[in-house]
Amino acid sequence: MASHPPSPLVGPPPRRPATRSNRVRHLAPLLAFAGAAFAFGLVTGARHEPSERRLATKFANAWEKGDYAAMYTMLSDADREDVTVRRFTRAYRQAADVSTLSKVRAARVRTEGDEITIPVAADTRIFGTIDGHVVLGVAERADGTPGIAWKPEKVFPGLRAGEKLTRETRMPPRASIQTRDGGVIAHGEARVSELGPLASEIAGQVGPAPPEREAELERRGVPEGTPVGLNGLERAFDERLAGTPGGTLKAGARVLARTQPEQGAPVRTTIDPKVQEAAVTALAGRFGGIAVMRPSDGEVLGLAGVAYSAPQPPGSTFKIITLAGLLDAGVVKRNAKFPVETAATLEGVELENANGEACGGSLRESFAESCNSVFAPLGAKLGARRLVETAEKFGFNEEPAVLGAASSTIPPADEIGDDLAVGSTAIGQGKVLTTPLQMAEVAATVGRGGQRPRPTLLKGAGSVAGRAMSPETARFIARSMRSVVTDGTGEGASVPGVRVAGKTGTAELRTTVRDPDQVFDPSAPPVEEDTTDTDAWFTAFAPLHNPKVAVCVLLVGQGAGGATAAPAAKTVIEAAL
Repeated sequence: MASHPPSPLVGPPPRRPATRSNRVRHLAPLLAFAGAAFAFGLVTGARHEPSERRLATKFANAWEKGDYAAMYTMLSDADREDVTVRRFTRAYRQAADVSTLSKVRAARVRTEGDEITIPVAADTRIFGTIDGHVVLGVAERADGTPGIAWKPEKVFPGLRAGEKLTRETRMPPRASIQTRDGGVIAHGEARVSELGPLASEIAGQVGPAPPEREAELERRGVPEGTPVGLNGLERAFDERLAGTPGGTLKAGARVLARTQPEQGAPVRTTIDPKVQEAAVTALAGRFGGIAVMRPSDGEVLGLAGVAYSAPQPPGSTFKIITLAGLLDAGVVKRNAKFPVETAATLEGVELENANGEACGGSLRESFAESCNSVFAPLGAKLGARRLVETAEKFGFNEEPAVLGAASSTIPPADEIGDDLAVGSTAIGQGKVLTTPLQMAEVAATVGRGGQRPRPTLLKGAGSVAGRAMSPETARFIARSMRSVVTDGTGEGASVPGVRVAGKTGTAELRTTVRDPDQVFDPSAPPVEEDTTDTDAWFTAFAPLHNPKVAVCVLLVGQGAGGATAAPAAKTVIEAAL
């Protein structure tokens, strides 16, 4: 059992000589007759609410809102001289932390002789609702208006003079984590699993809380030193797995409330053991990540490696987003044709196609062959503002739905730069960063006809985040992604009997642009490609119509997406279907 230190409430103010400004005033009667009745049926008297009661009601309303600064302005002159606003605020906040206060509800203020009484119900996270009264005096201020005569015990109902609020809490056993079919991923104090080594890829770890979580755990009433979820599913569902603390809340030596700890219910996740095993197998110990989800509801079926924790440049997988923005904005027509070229020039700088290859033709062919020479100039034509707006419709620059996941980001439009920078961003370079989970969501959005599913790790909690593109645009991109697998750079993801739609990506980590001062010698032997200079990506959904699975593979420093990431995605798609 852990003891919580007492709240450092402010001590009582020193005695002061009796003066007009600090004498406690007797309250005026609530009703006063205005004079004789004017006529039959008219009001015979006027109700008068004393200024003291109005003041106490405002004080109670501010307390309900947690507006301690406003409460402080209502204190008497003497109390504001003795207590700073900082100490006053800290006293209320620490009382709230000790009690795990979630809400204050004040009933109608009433007067009793020379005192004002505020009935208060304090709703707490651990100890339930604690009912009590806060009794206030009123002192006249120098300007003749009433002020609250405040004392430290007024910070919580039930406290008496000289008492301090303390708590002792303990945690229940941590709840278990389950697969979507009820298998055990982590259980008991040792967090044992039925999945063996597979569990380590997804379950996460428990341990001492990091400093940045101390305030959150304090509010929840978790005793200091309690092991908490640090990453993976243990972090994503930490509060549910931890359960509700129990313990004793005291005012001095008196017990205000006592509760028993309550264990949380087992958490049924969306993880499919078969898909999870396929993702781990496909990753094969390489540094990277694989994310698998259902387009229909966003349920995440498997996560391996850094599937949502290490954003990287997405390379040409980002062309899905660029193409969506181009079509919905009317910048390009679906039947557009483009010259066959090896590079495009923006701001006097050449942006080459992968390996200097020549490509072009129809928009669909240019997408299937991942032509930088087509998409970089089109991205510049779309412009930074519309490119950023499109990316944000797909989930960039927002808090991820999965707790603990890293955000996928694209710089603000006014920070991207000139046409060269916009063109580079449009092909997934520049300063755009994303995760496999985010790009699996992008593929799932295409498969859903433009509606973006919100990823979830909790079974039955799937939802739609909104529409990212028009249905017509989604259908064209889906057919174009199908061409990537049948006739383009993603043939390695082809699954017999399944119409897979995907997009490759090869993101430069340094640069693969040829030095413009270097003289090309056709007789020289070819230079061996440095595959460690590029991240390999592949994102896909399958089958083409009514897709059942979306997957994204990232292999850091592993060359071209079509050569390494696409075959890994094939393994996962086969297992999922």
